[in-house]
Amino acid sequence: MLETIWFILWALLWAVYFILDGFDLGLGALLPFAARDEGERRVIYNATGPFWDGNEVWLIAAGGVTFAAFPKTYAVMFSALYVPLLLLLFALILRAVSYEFRNKIAHPAWRSLWDLVHFATNLIAAVLLGVAFANLFRGIPIDASGVFHGNLLTFLNFYGLAGGLFFLVMFALHGALWMCFKTEGELQERALSFVYLLWPLTLICLVGFLFLTAFYTDIFKNYIAMPALLIIPVVAVAGLIGVLVMLLRKKILLAWVCNCVFIVAVTFFGVMGIFPNMLISSMDPAATLTAFNSASSELTLTIMLGVALVMVPIVLVYQFWAYRLFSHKLTPNEVVNDSHSY
Repeated sequence: MLETIWFILWALLWAVYFILDGFDLGLGALLPFAARDEGERRVIYNATGPFWDGNEVWLIAAGGVTFAAFPKTYAVMFSALYVPLLLLLFALILRAVSYEFRNKIAHPAWRSLWDLVHFATNLIAAVLLGVAFANLFRGIPIDASGVFHGNLLTFLNFYGLAGGLFFLVMFALHGALWMCFKTEGELQERALSFVYLLWPLTLICLVGFLFLTAFYTDIFKNYIAMPALLIIPVVAVAGLIGVLVMLLRKKILLAWVCNCVFIVAVTFFGVMGIFPNMLISSMDPAATLTAFNSASSELTLTIMLGVALVMVPIVLVYQFWAYRLFSHKLTPNEVVNDSHSY
């Protein structure tokens, strides 16, 4: 029972990370296309500037829960995914540097360099997350001893790259919606044009990725065995449709919330599709790590659950307060004249 609870919480932590850092990554990947001058570029930086570091807390939490609740999975997963995770770490570090270093020198070449770094690191991070999770759904070559038999190119298979593209487009839509919420005037209209372009692309990528998922993975077996799980893809479709409905009603924040629902449902669709598996072995099914054969002791899981029930609400309240505090719309004049802005 505790193993199942922590498996669901593990999935939830990843989902929360995707909806919060997803708009950071997506908007950063849109930077060269969405901004036309220095003022607009600074608006985009400051649309995510107060939030990006707090959003990454959920990535640390997801990794920490993997380590504490499922130590065997953590050991094998982080060993097998060592190179992709190292690349992701470097990308996130350089993204943080781009926020802080860009305005240290007021020279166009210096700022252009960090704009390029910001764009590239957000794009790379989004793609790597998609590649990693697609391969977790598909399975990776690990033996009974937990030894990984492959290299970086092992993950860059067709299905993995399709997952990377899907995550990139999904996050870009999420970022464009956040840009709509945080801006006004011409910049908001441009953001809306990106939303109307990215929404059908997200739908196409979703359908394509689901088709490949049926071909490359066994995810749909759980949905056949447990029809109640079909509520998850229904919620995903409803969330994506809700984005358009809310936009037509001029309720931009609710459109972004609908996209959050879509991302959470997509995450749970994949994770619940492989339940109870956490790390599928493509070499030997007996070597697959599950929520049951890789979990910590019952005492550990019980203590962790108690801590989580206390600490997670505190973090959520703090983040809600931070988002509420910085919920106002941004203009180029405001950020250019603010000495504390990015």
